[in-house]
Amino acid sequence: MYRFLLTPRWWGINVFVALAIPLCIFMGTWQLGRFEDRAEAQKEAERAPTAEELKPTPLDELLPVDKETSGRTATASGSYGEQFLVPGRQLEGRTGSYVLTLLKTDGGRALPVVRGWLPEGAAAPAAPAGRISVAGALQASETVGKDGVHAAGGLPRGQLAMISAASLVNVVPDQVYDGWVTLTEADAGLRPVPATLPEGAGLDLKAFQNLGYSGEWFAGVAFILFMWVRLFRREVEMLKDAELGLALEAETETETGGEDAGAAGADAAGADPVAAAVAAVPGPAGADGRVQDSGTGSAAGRTSV
Repeated sequence: MYRFLLTPRWWGINVFVALAIPLCIFMGTWQLGRFEDRAEAQKEAERAPTAEELKPTPLDELLPVDKETSGRTATASGSYGEQFLVPGRQLEGRTGSYVLTLLKTDGGRALPVVRGWLPEGAAAPAAPAGRISVAGALQASETVGKDGVHAAGGLPRGQLAMISAASLVNVVPDQVYDGWVTLTEADAGLRPVPATLPEGAGLDLKAFQNLGYSGEWFAGVAFILFMWVRLFRREVEMLKDAELGLALEAETETETGGEDAGAAGADAAGADPVAAAVAAVPGPAGADGRVQDSGTGSAAGRTSV
């Protein structure tokens, strides 16, 4: 009954199923793991920071910026230089701009420092002059697609679309740190900008996309199994139908032969036995010597007499 499973067609189907199901399970598990990592990072961000994390640390000791160092309090010293506005930033439902000032550190590189948030249309206050020390939450360079980042071109001079070393490399002559700091205490006339979760952490839209993708991969496993069972049952039903079709054909032929024999017997039994006997007897020879039918010869003889 199940020998069809050894045919080339079913060999191909079975090999496909054997490879596709582990792949779907692996990909679904991987996507689910990414979602769980983001959920764990969200919990880490929501918990109260430890004393070690709150302790100010020199900037160079926290680089490069990663999930472990993002949000840590970094300190740096130097003097402020060029200043920029980063428009289109939201704070508590209001639109305004970040005031970004480059701090030229003692090492010669420039550190982007967000001194605070400015309401739309307001004038940015000048940066403090002279040597200064800053402390703030360390943040990774922004990228296109991150929340609040708009890579709009055609901005006027003195404005930036996003905060990153890539956006500043062609604007300032100094080397720029790959990261930036938002001051814990904003300067006068500005509001402090809260630190954000590092990219790839937290339950954002991408996290729920990972959860959705994992559901799709696991649904693929169920769909593959469903289709295999459906094809298997269809093949078995076709074989059963074929066997039943042959049996019915043989039975039909037997019944047809019996009916034909019965009909022939009935026809023979219904014939007139006397007429059959008369027709079988040869008549007398005529004048020309030919044998006439018995009925015809008798009539001719009677006529001659």
